[in-house]
Amino acid sequence: MKKTTNEIRFETRVPLSEVMQSNPTTISSSATVAKAAAAMCHDDVGSCIVLTKNLPVGIVTEQDINCKVVAKDLKPSKVHVNEIMSTPLITVSAEKTVGDAAHMMVKHRVRRLPVVDEGNKVIGIVTVRDLLTVSNELNELMADLIEINREDVVEMGMCNRCSQMSDELKRVDNQMLCARCREEENIT
Repeated sequence: MKKTTNEIRFETRVPLSEVMQSNPTTISSSATVAKAAAAMCHDDVGSCIVLTKNLPVGIVTEQDINCKVVAKDLKPSKVHVNEIMSTPLITVSAEKTVGDAAHMMVKHRVRRLPVVDEGNKVIGIVTVRDLLTVSNELNELMADLIEINREDVVEMGMCNRCSQMSDELKRVDNQMLCARCREEENIT
């Protein structure tokens, strides 16, 4: 936990390799858009990483196909992916963290990052959805931890156990208890 001016921020250094999707959909730069679309449908994904000599050179997304082929009434079997791919390709190393990937996505305004090894070969992909899943899980865990460790002091209210009014209620196991009931349970 790191405290900064007027805020408390929880830092996590989750390795990207823990959340990336392995074996992403790839396609040769000489392939047609029709083949890329078929591969994306087969794998139920929204993008293909474009390779030249097994190295990543670009990415083709559903949006690229819609805006650059379908909207222009071009025939997908006649257009090659290297004509519509987004390039230069922004990649991230598997040794980076979820935070590093999130910063790169924001900086470069992308929603998908191919993950590469030391030889620049594609070993995975991470998407905004992957990062949000991790973020949501961490937020839920933190909320649970905060609730478990929370001791609310309430000026006045009714004890959940004895129903007596008290000006010293404290939360114990999700119940607001007065000093007497906490004492009976040996809870101070």
